[in-house]
Amino acid sequence: MYFAIHCIDKPGSGDLRLATRPEHINHLNSLGDRILAGGPLLGIDGTPIGSLLIIDFVDRKAAIAFAAADPYAEAGLFASVAVTAWRRVFPV
Repeated sequence: MYFAIHCIDKPGSGDLRLATRPEHINHLNSLGDRILAGGPLLGIDGTPIGSLLIIDFVDRKAAIAFAAADPYAEAGLFASVAVTAWRRVFPV
């Protein structure tokens, strides 16, 4: 089942995001082809303000554990994290 992981960065945390990005990417790469989509959420000026991932997990508990183990989360980058079940409808 797919889960959307929607994260909003703490204000003024661009340097922390940049410093932690290599470890974050390694964390994502550990999932192989289970990631349907992922990338930064952008502010009006185009700078990252958060992250959105859509990933296949066996259940919500596994999705929450993965999100909590993300180096971004462990570094304290996020002001909020939401993990929500998601169903793909489009494209067909």
